[in-house]
Amino acid sequence: MAWPTVAMAEIGLWGDAGLEGARAVYAEIARVIARYEPITMVADPTDAENAENGCGGEVEVVPLPIDDSWMRDSGPIVVTADDGFRHALHFRFNAWGEKWSPYDKDAAVGAAVAAHLGLPVLEVDMVLEGGAIAVDGAGLLVTTERCLLNENRNPTLSKSKITDNLRGHFGVEHVVWLADGIAEDDGTDGHVDNVVVFTAPGKALLQGCAERTHPNHPISVSNYQRLAQAHIEVTEIPVLPYAKFSDGRSIPVPYANLYALNGAVLVPTIGDPADADMLAIIGEQFPGRDVVAVPGAVLAHGGGGVHCITQQVPLADP
Repeated sequence: MAWPTVAMAEIGLWGDAGLEGARAVYAEIARVIARYEPITMVADPTDAENAENGCGGEVEVVPLPIDDSWMRDSGPIVVTADDGFRHALHFRFNAWGEKWSPYDKDAAVGAAVAAHLGLPVLEVDMVLEGGAIAVDGAGLLVTTERCLLNENRNPTLSKSKITDNLRGHFGVEHVVWLADGIAEDDGTDGHVDNVVVFTAPGKALLQGCAERTHPNHPISVSNYQRLAQAHIEVTEIPVLPYAKFSDGRSIPVPYANLYALNGAVLVPTIGDPADADMLAIIGEQFPGRDVVAVPGAVLAHGGGGVHCITQQVPLADP
């Protein structure tokens, strides 16, 4: 994870919650994760002491220069070969199509995190955020056309070339292209982690939208069809809740933007009446894991969910 920075609060990223509100949510989530698995919190050197005080002794705080706090997208993506060898993929990062500036620190932090973890780094000359892909660990990768084919990412690369790059670097056999993620997701241009999460090889949860007149309903229907055509077993989360803010904004908080960790699943929630039923659906797909609701509204105002602020590191084979 990465500790929220002063710079992002100054531009109003966190709304009424402000910097302290955002940091409180990050700290709460970090402390929950620490109950189940080791966690590293990257903090800008000027904020390291604040992060240590906020997160407590169970969370390792590592001072590294950062611009923002979405480690899913700027952090390293650690992959494991068939022989158990791990290395970190460090894709180019351009702040979601240069939507924020500066981003030079975030563009470099992935390699720095990998170095801290003692992992060899492979620099990849392609823009990719971790939230733009979902993998099942057994040869399947899902992404969206709206994001990876957007001219603000890799304008010189064709769809077939991007597909080849994904296959080569992630060791997958099949790349499934959905048209879009969440309709309102202008910040990341339709990241797939808002709508698809694999629960097992060939099995996925899909964020739906039961309201037929809503723009997200036809997107979810199309996504279901494309996943099914790829022979992926789909379980739908039918309700898409919306958080309302004092600035008049109404922002979706997809349950699918969850983080599955050792022994638990963290799910962003806003106290919607459908929470219990939707969490039950998720729990059925993650048997043996605790389903833990975590605050979702502040993260949604910032542009993401609990999956967006975390990036897992697979354990090395013994």
